[in-house]
Amino acid sequence: MPYYRQRANVLPPEYLHRLQGEILACPYLAVNNLNRDFVETQGFSIVFRRSHLATVTEQFPFFADYLNLALEPECNAFYLNPLLLRQGSRVDPHIDRSLRSYCKTVEPPAIVSVLYVQVPTGLQGGELMLKNRKQAIAQIKPQTNLLIHFQGDLTHSVNAVNSIGTRLSLVCEQYSLSAEELRQIPSFAIESRAVKRSNNKKLVNGRRS
Repeated sequence: MPYYRQRANVLPPEYLHRLQGEILACPYLAVNNLNRDFVETQGFSIVFRRSHLATVTEQFPFFADYLNLALEPECNAFYLNPLLLRQGSRVDPHIDRSLRSYCKTVEPPAIVSVLYVQVPTGLQGGELMLKNRKQAIAQIKPQTNLLIHFQGDLTHSVNAVNSIGTRLSLVCEQYSLSAEELRQIPSFAIESRAVKRSNNKKLVNGRRS
């Protein structure tokens, strides 16, 4: 694929409205479980293998339309996370490797997919910045109902949000793992700072590195 591709108006507005409401009301939403690159952001994360996609959509039915649209057929493991930024939030430059907390040999995802669920009118800042090893690739201004797919080995960041309002996106890292790597990935797990660890499916203080 090219470095990135984008599509506008990919989902019905009524679905986006419902998705926004469900994410903001979700009991797992809290100060982000991601690493220190995610400054003053909120979210939670779901790790799953393709074999357990039905489990995700059963427990989080409001994600189903997005996943049906975004998931690539060649990928077999996923790291899904809503990402909420408000004034003062930013994401510093990084390359996604979230599944390395489970398998140290995992390379960056094949593809990262981002759906902008809510973008406030007059947003200042909050642009998605994409870079390869040599140069800047793109500066993408968020728009509600815009879907971005970009190469998983790109360095990326989000500029600081300098205006009021909520910038809400839904991010999915999509991996194509070997059989040995896949065995080390949970079939289904929720990572959130909002819940205590009660079983294998709920993880506190996600170990993203």
